[in-house]
Amino acid sequence: MLGQGGHVALALVSLLLLWHKAAPIEVPQDPKIQQDLKQPPTIVVQSVKDYIVDPRDNIIIECEAKGNPGPTFSWRRNGKFFNIAKDPRVTMRKRSGTLEIGFRSGGRPEDYEGEYQCFASNDFGVALSNKILLRVSKAPLWPKEVLEPVVVTEGSPLILPCNPPPGLPPPFTFWMNSAMNPIPQDKRVSMGLNGDLYFSNVLAKDAHTDYSCNARFLFTHTIQQKNPFTLKVLTSRKVAETTPTFLSPSGSESSKMVLRDEQLLLECIAAGLPTPTIKWFKKGGDLPGRKVKFENYNKTLKIINVSEEDAGEYVCMANSHLGSIRHSIFVQVKAAPYWLDKPTNLVLAPDENGRLVCRANGNPKPNIQWLINGQPIDSSPPSLSRQVLGDTIIFRSVQMGSSAVYQCNASNQHGYLLANAFVSVLDMPPRMLGPKNQLIKVIENNRTFLDCPFFGSPLPELRWFKNGQGSGLDGGQYRVYINGTLEIKRARVEDEGTYTCVANSILGTAENQVRLEVKEPTGIVRAPEHQTAIRGSTARFDCKVKSDPSLPITVAWTKDDKPLYLGWRLRKDEDSLTIPNVNEGDEGTYTCTVKSEIDQDSASARLTVLDRPDPPMDLDLSDPAARSVRLTWIPGNDHRSTITQFLVQFEEDRWEPGRWQDLSTYPGDLNSVILQLAPFVNYQFRVIAINAVGQSQPSAPSPRYKTSGAAPDAIPRGLRGWGSKKDNMEITWEPLLDLERNGPNLHYNVWWRRKDLGEEWSNMTTVGSKHVIHNTETYVPYEIKIQARNEFGPGPESNVVIGYSGEDKPTDAPTDLRVSKVDNTKANIHWKPVDLNSLQGEFKEYRLYYWRESSLVPGLVVSKKKKTTGFYSTMAEPSGILSDLVPYSKYKMFMVVANNRFESPPSNTVEFTTKEGVPDAPRFFRINRRNFDTIHLEWDKPLEPNGILIGYQLRYQTVNGSRVGRLQVETFLPNVTEFTFRLPDRSTRYKFYLSALTQVGAGEVFAEESPHFANEAYIDQVDIATQGWFIGLMCAIALIILILLIVCFIKRSRGGKYPVRDKKDLPLDPVDQKDQEGSFDYHSDEDNKPLQGSQTSLDGNVKESDDSLVDYGEGGDGQFNEDGSFIGQYTVKKDKDETEGNESSEATSPVNAIYSLA
Repeated sequence: MLGQGGHVALALVSLLLLWHKAAPIEVPQDPKIQQDLKQPPTIVVQSVKDYIVDPRDNIIIECEAKGNPGPTFSWRRNGKFFNIAKDPRVTMRKRSGTLEIGFRSGGRPEDYEGEYQCFASNDFGVALSNKILLRVSKAPLWPKEVLEPVVVTEGSPLILPCNPPPGLPPPFTFWMNSAMNPIPQDKRVSMGLNGDLYFSNVLAKDAHTDYSCNARFLFTHTIQQKNPFTLKVLTSRKVAETTPTFLSPSGSESSKMVLRDEQLLLECIAAGLPTPTIKWFKKGGDLPGRKVKFENYNKTLKIINVSEEDAGEYVCMANSHLGSIRHSIFVQVKAAPYWLDKPTNLVLAPDENGRLVCRANGNPKPNIQWLINGQPIDSSPPSLSRQVLGDTIIFRSVQMGSSAVYQCNASNQHGYLLANAFVSVLDMPPRMLGPKNQLIKVIENNRTFLDCPFFGSPLPELRWFKNGQGSGLDGGQYRVYINGTLEIKRARVEDEGTYTCVANSILGTAENQVRLEVKEPTGIVRAPEHQTAIRGSTARFDCKVKSDPSLPITVAWTKDDKPLYLGWRLRKDEDSLTIPNVNEGDEGTYTCTVKSEIDQDSASARLTVLDRPDPPMDLDLSDPAARSVRLTWIPGNDHRSTITQFLVQFEEDRWEPGRWQDLSTYPGDLNSVILQLAPFVNYQFRVIAINAVGQSQPSAPSPRYKTSGAAPDAIPRGLRGWGSKKDNMEITWEPLLDLERNGPNLHYNVWWRRKDLGEEWSNMTTVGSKHVIHNTETYVPYEIKIQARNEFGPGPESNVVIGYSGEDKPTDAPTDLRVSKVDNTKANIHWKPVDLNSLQGEFKEYRLYYWRESSLVPGLVVSKKKKTTGFYSTMAEPSGILSDLVPYSKYKMFMVVANNRFESPPSNTVEFTTKEGVPDAPRFFRINRRNFDTIHLEWDKPLEPNGILIGYQLRYQTVNGSRVGRLQVETFLPNVTEFTFRLPDRSTRYKFYLSALTQVGAGEVFAEESPHFANEAYIDQVDIATQGWFIGLMCAIALIILILLIVCFIKRSRGGKYPVRDKKDLPLDPVDQKDQEGSFDYHSDEDNKPLQGSQTSLDGNVKESDDSLVDYGEGGDGQFNEDGSFIGQYTVKKDKDETEGNESSEATSPVNAIYSLA
């Protein structure tokens, strides 16, 4: 059988299942809803539970609540009704429950200490505040006492008690002397948590008469001082060391209780000499590292936000070299009640179900008590719709009028919790809370939410429709949330339209519309990139954007997250930002931001400005020596490009004043170097810094530094002896450099003598760089040496150098010059050598002169310019190879022997011919494409046939990109230099390889590729004159014109005859007019008719015929032409011959001929 507990559990489960079918209603914070909504009261502001007030101020106990209708307030004091109206010092603020207690008219604040509780009521329930314990702050005085001087021996421990008066709240204590300076505290001397001053061991310096404990009271802002202690220290010659002992706490163990979420303070203060050190650890675990803090020189262990896991045994250990001592502190963690599930307001529609849950925990476990409208629920009238099951109240099928405020009180011995939660039964028809007919613009492919806030009680059912058609939208692309929001998972262009949300319940219907427009996203398609620019150059950041055409956009640039001022220098266009003449101020991060009304995009890039380094500064000379000095400098700003080198330059004022010369370079990480110097120089130095951009300006010059003189160190370079004539020898050398002189009055000592004769050295001294020895034998060796010296002494002597006197012409010529093994480009040559003694100089080479006498190819003209080649050989039977000869040619040659200055007489002249070879490439090779179907090839003979041409070889193959076809070959006779190649396919391209042929073989290849014509109409236009149809058309037109001319001529020859006599006897027209030129013109009826053989002009007048005109003399009779047309009786005589008037010029015109046939 089930016990009573089992029945309760079963009922709770069944009611929870019943409640699960309906969720509570969340009332929106819409002002229109709140204005019409009837609700029980809710406490919103109240004073703290433990309320300590300043006795000098008025007392204010807060209590504010809301509800509809507005609540009324009442108070209880110490569990009894507090009648405010009877106490003139107590008032309650309007529309509020806050109490104000004033003492202007007298009274003591202590009379109002006690426990207060506020009640807020309206027609739907009563809400309660916490029980507020009101206490008045107290700051009592120190008790009057006479403190005897404290006498202690040196090295002993000491505790000076503070014992501050018990204030409310407890005061803050500290120790000071009579000068109001804090007592110095350290590992040896410190104040404990109880305010006492602890000395682990007393020293003679601790003897003072003004150790005073002070108490500061926070509410009254006052400090009270205890009478000072006088400390006397008895000193001795030798202070004995003592093992550690504990001053606080006493004994080997103690206990401590702390509440959850509060602060745990554990203290261990030890005595001993020397002063012990304190260490802490926790048995069975580690100290909670993130919450632990050691204070007061490790004597205090502080743990914040204590939890149950912090309970346990804590051990402090005091150590010195004499030993150690331990003390265990057992910590218990208790807990005032704290919420696990705090009850919240519950709004239900009629006939709905719900529950209130009040779960709390603590140590010990708290007791749960329910109240309704401030009264224990057990003593209230029972209700069928309500059932209390421990920490839960179950409501089912609630009805109008059952609204109330429920209180849950969770308490144990360490405190209590009180929570108000109302149950409001509400009926309201559906309402739309959002703006009407909204236009929403969204970005394509983005998740989109269309809001439709609504409310009603019972909670209405909401459905969405698109464009007023179809069933409700839910599932697939759409999702409807319980708050009425419609989610479109991925907005597309086809999702545009008008969306309607409809809220429906048993109390009515409400609807709203939202119009959706889907836009293309705004974005940056070419973003700016990080750049490094040299000062003075131009930097450019790209920012190309795209957006929906219907959305206006703005593009803005920022630098280091601040708006960028363009000014006159910076230029911004549609797709970029240009920064000309970059300087250091331009360095930073540039961000391009493009915005539309519904979205934005941004991209950033950093500009780093590089520049040449600043010049080094503060040059200093130190560590002077005879030939060295230390140079130190301070590097300048490197402008974000690391200095890689320093160049040290010098200037001296003796030989080249004002000219700066490079001395040495040093790595960029050095700024102090030792300079190696030359003697007898007055130096000054400067330094140039070098980075990747370039060199800095030179630094300011250093002070001058002058080295002392010395004998020369250097030996003159380039010492040599040679003959400019056959009977002399010139000795020359390079003079020392200015910095090698080492002193004034520089001159040179020169020695010479014949080699291998054992004679004495000859010598001379000079300041120049040359000495000539005359009357020498021809080409004999000499030993030579040299030495430089100045006022400080001689320098080192040079090594002995061998020189020679002058050379003369060789007397003997090479003999028996001959050739062997001649091929087409090379020939082996042989000769007999000369006696080397006949050279009268240094043997240089056998020099062969050769030239091309003629070509064996008939009619080929050649150049006969001489060429030379040298052979160095001292063999008894010398030979050599003459190469780079032209094949199929006749050559001549002779040989001489040469020394450095002269050549010998020539040897015998030799003729030889080279063999036939392969020809050079054709002189040119051209390919022309004259029409679609053929390619015309032209070429010319090689410049050097290298033999008798026997023909040409043409190889060709199709090409299509990297693919080639099979190679085909055509050969031609030597007199053929063109070829027409017919194309099997118009679009095919060919590569041709042409070479000339001799009996030896094919020569160098000339390769060409056929041209490619993409515009076929162009080919037709160029080649139209060669097309057969065009020639035929032109011939037909010419034939037709010839036939027309013949017909016209025959027609004119047969022209009709008119009766001249009759025409001649006709009277003249009585009307005669004189034209503007003075001639007369006679008109008749016939004048307006065209005559046979005449043509009408373009303006409609009759044009007279030009044929058969007869000249008339003065007074002559009128004449007629051959076809009977009347010319006129009176006219001016023309300058033409008579015969000319009988010729017909019109008949020859094909145009006139056509008119005649008409």
